Amino acid sequence: MKIACYIRNSTVSDTVKTILARANHESVHFDNEAALLRTIRRSSVDLILIDMGVEPRDDNSILSWLNLRTGDNTPVIIVSPLRSPELAALTLNSGADDFVNRPFEAVELVARINALLRRCAPLQARRSITFAGYTLDRDSGRCTFLDQPIELTPREFSMAWMFFSSPGIYISRETIGSVIWSADSEVAGRTIEQHVYKLRKKLQVGDEKVVMIRTAYSQGYRLELCAPE
Repeated sequence: MKIACYIRNSTVSDTVKTILARANHESVHFDNEAALLRTIRRSSVDLILIDMGVEPRDDNSILSWLNLRTGDNTPVIIVSPLRSPELAALTLNSGADDFVNRPFEAVELVARINALLRRCAPLQARRSITFAGYTLDRDSGRCTFLDQPIELTPREFSMAWMFFSSPGIYISRETIGSVIWSADSEVAGRTIEQHVYKLRKKLQVGDEKVVMIRTAYSQGYRLELCAPE
């Protein structure tokens, strides 16, 4: 998916660029409003992400564009360090589709982007994932590597789907626990490590390790490509 990003803060821009690249999204970055608006008028993008680092003035061109655009269903996410309910309401009422405070967790931003893309293209909702030779089919609950089946339990498949949906992005134990076990993290945390261990072993095909699930005790787990030996 192609995402246009208007972010004037270079540090935030670099962070978002890294997050989107790890989630397999192409991003185009702009540091001024005119360049963004000129580009999206001339070429299509799948989503627009705009950072509002300061309170907008009444003549803010982004708000004017949101209020005036017609026939354009491209979803728009506003991110901002300003924890202001009034700003969130203003941008959403002007035509934005979501408002996210920063700093944000990478997994949350990617999930919000994917949710908006699904809602705007319901017929193209993601039902399968192909990554590094692995294929996961959501409808059948099957996982294969180069067409060879990998037997996963329903919970192992759900966990694999989370990791393969956001390669390179850390997913916290709390998120895994609430999504897969529908329980609080303290209860589910006793078995998460065991399931990750079993999934690691099953994803290793023969003597070849194509992907790995890395653990960072302060951040959770993430799927990574293994460097060729």
